Amino acid sequence: METTVSAQILDGKQLAKTLKEQLKKEVIELKSATGKVAHLINVMIGNDYSSCAYANSQKRVAEEIGLNYELVNLAQNVSQGELIKYIQKLNADPNVHGIMIHKPVPSHIDYHEVANCLDMRKDLEGINVANIGKMLLGETQIIPCTPAAVMEHLRSTGMSLRGKEVVVVGASEIVGKPLSLLLLREYATVSVCHIATSEAGKLQEHIGRAEILIVAVGKAELVKGSWIKNGAIVVDVGINQVKDGIVGDVEFEVARERASWITPVPGGVGPVTVVMLMRNGIEAFKQQIRK
Repeated sequence: METTVSAQILDGKQLAKTLKEQLKKEVIELKSATGKVAHLINVMIGNDYSSCAYANSQKRVAEEIGLNYELVNLAQNVSQGELIKYIQKLNADPNVHGIMIHKPVPSHIDYHEVANCLDMRKDLEGINVANIGKMLLGETQIIPCTPAAVMEHLRSTGMSLRGKEVVVVGASEIVGKPLSLLLLREYATVSVCHIATSEAGKLQEHIGRAEILIVAVGKAELVKGSWIKNGAIVVDVGINQVKDGIVGDVEFEVARERASWITPVPGGVGPVTVVMLMRNGIEAFKQQIRK
């Protein structure tokens, strides 16, 4: 008979606070050594309220750490060519150290083409193909922000990932795939599940053997708490709006009675993700001042 446990909460707000303090010290040291502070630019197309709210939270975190953060609003009807020309201008500006393209973008904009126009040294989100390639080879510290936030949560448990059975549910370009590479770098044994795993009826089987489970699908309570292996670490990346509020991809209340550690939604991965964006900004700044 399995013993019921009650998970410790992986508090993203507290972890974000700790990481911000570390970055704040680094910014002070860099300013003392160089006389400069990293200048980060978020390029937003249009003026969507929810997007602006997220950008404002980024600005607040940047200011807490001591970075310069600028939100640039371009017209909703800006053309692909005009946007790329503007990005090239920022690439050439030595006073700009980090650039991101705020999502979502209008349907007439090819996000991937624009992202790949970013100077790889200024790529705040680590999504330029050159940076993804360098991450595969372990040659960059500019890492996609959500996967980086997941790794910080796992480190905060104090558990070694070496040899651990890790299951990642979700194979997206921005979370699942880069996260699997980061986990492999730590010598975890990684399984990546996706829609075809579910179609084959094998999702529950994979989840049931995970010592560490990371779910990033975007489907409310897709993973049932009863599927969780006793004592597993559960990191829930999903944020889903439902009738009663916001929930993750994991059935939290049941899962917390089986897991050893679990992230809440909200208040788990999200707060740390924003801090990882700022860490990328500091890394980009360091790369540029070394040139």
